[in-house]
Amino acid sequence: MFISIGIKDIIDVLLVATMLYYIYRLMRESRSLNVFVGILIFIIVWLFVSHVIDMTLLGAIMDKLVSVGVIALIVLFQDDIRKFLYTIGGHQRMKAFIRLFKPKHQSDADAAELKRALIPIVMAAMSMSKGKVGALIVLERNVPLDDVVATGEVVNADINQRLIENIFFKNSPLHDGAMVISNKRIKAAGCILPVSHDLNIPKNLGLRHRAALGISQECDALAVVVSEENGGISIAKNGEFRLKLSAEELETVLTTEMGARS
Repeated sequence: MFISIGIKDIIDVLLVATMLYYIYRLMRESRSLNVFVGILIFIIVWLFVSHVIDMTLLGAIMDKLVSVGVIALIVLFQDDIRKFLYTIGGHQRMKAFIRLFKPKHQSDADAAELKRALIPIVMAAMSMSKGKVGALIVLERNVPLDDVVATGEVVNADINQRLIENIFFKNSPLHDGAMVISNKRIKAAGCILPVSHDLNIPKNLGLRHRAALGISQECDALAVVVSEENGGISIAKNGEFRLKLSAEELETVLTTEMGARS
């Protein structure tokens, strides 16, 4: 008996393989690879029992476990699922498609206003860098950070260099957390960020850098870090670091990325 394989079947197999590959990558980054392997083995056994050798009783039990297990997995891996869906929505081609339905470019007035809002951040970062004052500033883009803001103290103030430096002053009660900037305003300070467990992060980078990378992996926010150890300025974007930035480089990155938000 010959099995006919068409283009649709090939596409089906390729899509399933791609989906499994991305799930594998996601699980590996979140240190849940063993869980993924266990689930995969269970699915293979379930398909073999229910659809190949057609064992009625065991197949029925496993069918019930699968129906309940889907809900359990959604609850258990809700953060990973959200990250996976965000990765799909945040893909460059998807962003290009979304831009078709939005204004193409900001006006000169908007660009000037954005630059005025970003300059105090750059100046504060350089000042804190010279004094080796640790800081973590998160700039909201398209994805709202209300859940992060809720973990800190609401400030709701204009962006001001002295205010930023005072918040991250070593004796300040809010200096250990992250500052969130949204819509050209300081929304909150002392916020708690998700910490990245990426094993490829250099050992010399501390908790602030891991938190910056963590928030950049979960959403499209930019995270500016000032190292307390060496005063180095870094920025995390899309799960990647740019380290040891100068004032000009920091301003360029912030202006480009915040101006390109869509």
